Amino acid sequence: QVQLVESGGGLVQAGGSLRLSCAASGRIFSSYTMGWFRQAPGKERESVATINWSSGSTYYAGSVKGRFTISRDNAKNTVSLQMSNLKPEDTAVYYCGVRVSVSRSFDIWGQGTQVTVSS
Repeated sequence: QVQLVESGGGLVQAGGSLRLSCAASGRIFSSYTMGWFRQAPGKERESVATINWSSGSTYYAGSVKGRFTISRDNAKNTVSLQMSNLKPEDTAVYYCGVRVSVSRSFDIWGQGTQVTVSS
């Protein structure tokens, strides 16, 4: 069973940048997709960005496209999210997640890390 630990959250002013990291323990298979999700107070968890572990193909939510970049380091079993030009509406708890195959949903999660963007 893969376990995930996020780091890198914090408080930043609007327009600033943060980098989130997710360290995965256990073996990551080529069929896996890793992703970053976020949940703001009173809202449902939403997908931010995902990356295929094997091909590196990526997906971004429209609200973050052009501002966020997801990347992976296969050798270190880590997934990162570089966030730039942050906006107050990016404030949320950010979670790292794993989907073990395309026929499954994301069902392995880290504990989350808080990102707060002040105006």
